[in-house]
Amino acid sequence: MKAEDIRTKTQDQLADDLAALKKEQFNLRFQKATGQLEKTARVKQVRRDIARIKTITAAKTAGKKA
Repeated sequence: MKAEDIRTKTQDQLADDLAALKKEQFNLRFQKATGQLEKTARVKQVRRDIARIKTITAAKTAGKKA
């Protein structure tokens, strides 16, 4: 997921994406704990996507208030 794509989305879409990524992160943690995780790089990718969404969401809300 690229930052350009995230910036074009609405707040509701970002909230939905964030929830989906957090659910995926939860499932990946369980897969790692049970030894079933095949794509280990996906953990890092999901974590960074979550951070991107949170950063852009915060910037959007700060821009509306100012």
